[in-house]
Order: sequence, then structure tokens, then C-alpha cells
Amino acid sequence: MFVFEQTQAFTHWLLSLKDPQGKTRVLARIRAAQLGRFGDCEPVGEGVYEMRIHRGPGYRGYFSRRGTVIYLLLIGGDKRTQRRDIQRARQLAHDLKSEG
Repeated sequence: MFVFEQTQAFTHWLLSLKDPQGKTRVLARIRAAQLGRFGDCEPVGEGVYEMRIHRGPGYRGYFSRRGTVIYLLLIGGDKRTQRRDIQRARQLAHDLKSEG
């Protein structure tokens, strides 16, 4: 079983989702990933991965790996904000790695 931790940015994004079915889908994808079923995920560079959730506007969760079983959910977004979200996720992963 994998452990997923959330940054404040990811938690804020998740809590701000107004689509209850979309929020449910995002949480279901995280639970599946905890069990090793990552589904539609792709690397986007610099150790950051994009988890695609095919619901609503095309939700995305960005995460990085810490150790062998811990993943850190960096930020969330959707298809419309994808480019900006990838840049933010990469920067956040870099900053967190620098902090130790």
C-alpha cells in the first residue's frame, strides 16, 4: 500500500472543487493509487507525474515520489490550466526537495 500526503495547495484545490461528483472521482483515484492502481498517469518532467481524472473539465492531480512508498500530492487543476499547473508542480517539487 502506498501513502499519499497532500500539500496545502492540493488540499485547497480539492476543497474548492464545486463539482461533488468530480471531487468524488478525484478521491476515488487517490484511493485506487494507494492500492497500486495508478491508472492514467504520465511523467511531466523533473520527477512530477500527472494523474488524469476523466470527469468534468478533465481534472488533474500532480504528484511526486518521496522514498519507496510515499507520494506527495502537489497541486490539482484541470485541462484548461494544465500548462500553468505543470510549471507550478515542478517548482513546488523542486522547492520541497531543497527544503529537505
